[in-house]
Amino acid sequence: MTLATDLPETPAEMSVGTPVEPTVETPLEASADTPGAPLPAPLSDLVARDAREFGVYARTGGWAFGLMVARSVRPGGQSADETPKVSAKEFADLAGCSPERVMRYYKAWDRAADDGLVPHFEELSPGQEVELPDAEVWLAYYVARSSAASERGAAITQAAEAEGIRPTKALEVAENPTALRAAILADPSTARAARAALLDRVREDPDLQTELARDVVRTDDLKKAVATESRSADRIGYVRQIAESGMIRTPAGQTVDAPVELRQEAERHLSLLDELDDDEDCGQWASDAYDTMKSLVVETVEADPDLRVQERRTKFYSSLQRATKVFEELTFDDVDAQEFYEDDMVQQLEELQQAIGTCIAALRGAQGSAPGA
Repeated sequence: MTLATDLPETPAEMSVGTPVEPTVETPLEASADTPGAPLPAPLSDLVARDAREFGVYARTGGWAFGLMVARSVRPGGQSADETPKVSAKEFADLAGCSPERVMRYYKAWDRAADDGLVPHFEELSPGQEVELPDAEVWLAYYVARSSAASERGAAITQAAEAEGIRPTKALEVAENPTALRAAILADPSTARAARAALLDRVREDPDLQTELARDVVRTDDLKKAVATESRSADRIGYVRQIAESGMIRTPAGQTVDAPVELRQEAERHLSLLDELDDDEDCGQWASDAYDTMKSLVVETVEADPDLRVQERRTKFYSSLQRATKVFEELTFDDVDAQEFYEDDMVQQLEELQQAIGTCIAALRGAQGSAPGA
């Protein structure tokens, strides 16, 4: 004997508060394949309803709820006399939520209807079922936060989509800067992500560049860190210039071709520097590479007699030009020479005059002994 139970056919016919009568198992209900084994308990319609609704949402996501709004909330410009649909406020009151939330579903459906994915509001009536798009498509139309409707929110949404994340996550962070600050302070990985994002932003935001530069120079620790990193960057740039251009700049300022061995050494040091991780301190590596290349440049100059002579000649000209410029800046135009006079001034000028005379005599002597003079 099988005990029959009248179960409601649809969720609408079932009251959640109505208890389900227990079933009674008898030996006659035992399986023929397994003598004496009881049959499984009848499936509760409450469980079946949950499973069906879960399946609908798993397949369609927010579209299922969007359809509820689209077929039950009347479009703007349509009066209550023309349709059995209700206003967004009335629907929200019945649902126990805010009208703003209802309108977010309404606007998502409206955007999808404009793209031809779903029917327009006017084509739907209460209770009507239609084929719904895949659940993944819903996120492209639904914005879970009202801030997304603003120009700022639209920009955040666009950036989030470019990064391949849900706009709702980015909007939530933007609306909670204190939470963002807490995460940055507490978590190194969040701080690194924030730093990378800030660097990307600062390249396109001159005002932010100025603000950050001002913050740096006003913070002693940051100012020292920037100076250290700048020095390391200059040293790496020196090595990179030799490796890539094949030219060296001598201590006196000459630019000449780098010997093959020197250029290869620069490339070796540069490859070591390029292999360092982004978060690894390159200061000591940069210093070692820079010092090595400077020493090799000096050795290169000293190893070439012609280059060595030219180097000294260039250095002498450079010193002579600097001395000439300094001396030309000496003037008594704004003072009385008698009031300005000091014995040591005259003494230093006399010593300078003697040194100049010695230099002139040496150069003239060299000129006279030069071949063909």
